[in-house]
Amino acid sequence: MVIRALEFYSGIGGLHLALRRSLVKGIVVAAYDWDPSACTVYDFNYGIGISRRADISRLTASELSIHDAKLWLLSPSCQPYTVLNPNAQGHNDPRAASFIHIIDHILPKLHHDHLEAVPKWILIENVAGFETSFTRRKLLSTLTSLRYNITELLLTPLQFGIPNSRLRYYCLATFDETQAGCPMGTDDIITEPLTSIPSRDTHILSNEDHVNNESTSTTIDSLPLQEYLDSNWEKVDQHPQAIPKRVLKKWGRLFDIVKPGDRRSCCFTRGKFSMFFAGNRDPETENTSVGYTQMVERTGSILQLNQELDTTQTFDRFLSASPYPTEVEDSEVDVILGPLKLRYFTPTELLRIFHFNPPFTYSPKVGDQEDDQIAWPPTTSTKTRYKLIGNSVNVEVVRRLIEYLVVSD
Repeated sequence: MVIRALEFYSGIGGLHLALRRSLVKGIVVAAYDWDPSACTVYDFNYGIGISRRADISRLTASELSIHDAKLWLLSPSCQPYTVLNPNAQGHNDPRAASFIHIIDHILPKLHHDHLEAVPKWILIENVAGFETSFTRRKLLSTLTSLRYNITELLLTPLQFGIPNSRLRYYCLATFDETQAGCPMGTDDIITEPLTSIPSRDTHILSNEDHVNNESTSTTIDSLPLQEYLDSNWEKVDQHPQAIPKRVLKKWGRLFDIVKPGDRRSCCFTRGKFSMFFAGNRDPETENTSVGYTQMVERTGSILQLNQELDTTQTFDRFLSASPYPTEVEDSEVDVILGPLKLRYFTPTELLRIFHFNPPFTYSPKVGDQEDDQIAWPPTTSTKTRYKLIGNSVNVEVVRRLIEYLVVSD
């Protein structure tokens, strides 16, 4: 039997791709997102007719029931819950309203009026920090009252051999059909999320791992970053994603800098909560969400192509050249910092790190389709590509969770 699935906050289709690559025989019948750019990329890769540009807060149980979807996949906005945002408002943030609408109205209404169409399996992805939110308590209370069995996890791609530190919260829920319609209390439902998939060969995070999110022990089996880089990465001298001199002079020491041989990288994000901007934006007045390539701190690693030079010593030499780095001549920047060959990861490289597309040493599994990769529409700008990737899930992590949720049920 083919399992019909709905995808909410679908973005460029990471949840869809994870389902397609999994051992679960499933098909996404409808995907909902408000971002027109995301819908364009989704249509380009999965065909017209699945993606629907919609305000999720206005969806109804009745219109969703017609899909008869037994698997729901959701990745609601993380900005209200991220610990990196000092102004995060949690459930009071307007961006949380649509997910709370699903919790408070759609799911209870489905169970009351359309029991035959309720989802049997639900997978929810969000940022680490969601597990301490009021929205999480509301979610667990609703799911428990509707007779779902719940597993919560905090996982990072590092645990799965992927060189990227991106700790995420996951909620897996399975409907207990034997207890359908029976009232259930919701006391004492809050437990600590698991730090590995039960019965799976993944590294179990320690408390220190959760704090640092970059423990060396989690990266032992990770592939080096060079396996995810564009094929010509060693040959490009004037790379289009090179770090501008004005950014290096002012903010260079704040970057998280990695080399192709490294087996880790920091979380790549889209957000507007960093203190340090790579451009000339005013963080007090900027209304457009910005992230990787537009901010310096906490939005992702940059790449040092010259693996021979010592990064710290090179920057120390640069700082010793003048007490005022911003006044250093561009020619001096070229002489001292230029040999590092610093650049941003390209959008295509990030697609590989997020496992939308496989790294170059990837061995396809039995059943993998050759077209199980994401491509960018020619009309999608580089800036938009970075934004959409920063909002995405790690496909490989979600693939494993879908299999655990459905296959092991």
